[in-house]
Amino acid sequence: MKNYLLITFLLLFIGKNAFAQDEVAIKKNIDTLKDFREFKVLDSKYIDNNALWIPFNADLNGFSEATYTALKPLVLEQNIPTLQKNIAEGKLTYEKLVLFYLYRIRKFDRENKLSLNAVIALNPNVVEEARQKDKQPKPSSEFSVFGMPILLKDNINAAEMPTTAGAVALKHNLTDDAFIVKQLKSKGVLILGKANLSEWAYFFCEDCPSGYSAIGGQTLNAYGRRIFDTGGSSSGSGVAVSANFCAAAVGSETSGSILSPSSQNSIVGLKPTVGLLSRTGIIPISSTLDTPGPMTKNVIDNAIMLDALIGFDVEDKTSVKSEELSYSNLDNASLKGKRFGAFKTLMVDSLYVEAISKLKNEGAEIIEIEQQQIDLPNFTRLLNLDMKNDLPAYLQKHSNEAISVKSVADVIEFNRKDSLIRAPYGQALFQGIVADKGNEEDLQKIKDTLNTNGKLFFELPMKMYNLDAILSINNFHAGHAAVAKYPAITVPMGYQTDGKPRGLTFIAKPFQEKLLLQWAYDYEKASNKRIAPKNYN
Repeated sequence: MKNYLLITFLLLFIGKNAFAQDEVAIKKNIDTLKDFREFKVLDSKYIDNNALWIPFNADLNGFSEATYTALKPLVLEQNIPTLQKNIAEGKLTYEKLVLFYLYRIRKFDRENKLSLNAVIALNPNVVEEARQKDKQPKPSSEFSVFGMPILLKDNINAAEMPTTAGAVALKHNLTDDAFIVKQLKSKGVLILGKANLSEWAYFFCEDCPSGYSAIGGQTLNAYGRRIFDTGGSSSGSGVAVSANFCAAAVGSETSGSILSPSSQNSIVGLKPTVGLLSRTGIIPISSTLDTPGPMTKNVIDNAIMLDALIGFDVEDKTSVKSEELSYSNLDNASLKGKRFGAFKTLMVDSLYVEAISKLKNEGAEIIEIEQQQIDLPNFTRLLNLDMKNDLPAYLQKHSNEAISVKSVADVIEFNRKDSLIRAPYGQALFQGIVADKGNEEDLQKIKDTLNTNGKLFFELPMKMYNLDAILSINNFHAGHAAVAKYPAITVPMGYQTDGKPRGLTFIAKPFQEKLLLQWAYDYEKASNKRIAPKNYN
């Protein structure tokens, strides 16, 4: 079982597909082995469900089941432009939209037979903030995040709630807003709450399942509760968006942590080029690879969210100045003549083959390519050495001054005082960070090698066949994309015979997010594969 979990970690977190074996065969074998009833911990031991709802009880008492049912057609599965249109036409208000999502979260998320444990905290001021939005002028464009209730992965600082990374050590980490949260608020976003996650963004416990955190409990997949993996580490963000608990969510990725839960939960997830979005005020793993990114039910919402998140941050040394996106170009985009590389080894996947057929029907040219066996040596050491430096920097500059832990070693010692509750799956990866004695010279050599290998993995076929992008599945090539600094977007491409969601992933060259969104948008229109999880309608 331990060996299986290690392989699962490698696939879901590191996304390292430098194995000689075919990824599809590996994935199929792992899916057969996993029993999702083996969780050591299911429900949170730190969230008091009654206390969570105290700020909202009065307002929700006036929000009846009949009102909720009447609003369903206006909200469930609707994109942001449609929500804005319904509000502009007086069919809906921002307050009712917030109450609708709160009602659903209370109905489905915790302590019942359908509970998903996707939400870790709620903004106690969000209803009043929505009322204030209703008094303000409506946005001039439907392509606006104004008044939209958004969930943040709980490694992203937001002033209204603690930022915990799912860890007990940060239970009281009240902070200022992260840079990207300030960006969202400046555009009028309503921060609805925080989403559960794989603790410390899945670089903590070697044997823990994705979606588990000590603070939030075990996140579960709405398409197969306790049957299908949620993916990690942005697990709660993926589940919450899929179950219609929010208009959209923000996740973060080091290697696969947006792509994996997005594909596993049949939503759209974009992992941007590092530098496009600020990381200031986000609990880190790796300043080399980390980036936040939007997670949404559809591509147009993803573009809207990305535009709202973009902004140059002088504190983030990787930050770049970027133009805003033009949404009109999504409708005007075409797949005709675009050249995409498809891995021959993935052609055993019928959903992948069907997706390729859809792209061909829309005029794309598909070139079948061999997957190169280019290794990613010392990938884990890159994360070790970065986090050893980057976590203390966050704790010093962006955490609450009352937080006692100041390093990875401090967290390990804190957890040992009550390990059955604070670290039931152990903390082997944190221990590996402390044990790694590499220096700055070692780190730079590892970075250079990984970046070179990652680029070779994509650039050789892209140059040889004059490709616009590479097509993958889920997060199968997330590791190579991460170290190459290539952006990627995953879009629902259907469901396996057992009902498990699957995503088609486009991988392109740095800062080609606009093209990725255009291609994904056209594929989404042609295929229309997302189906909401049936037990949560």
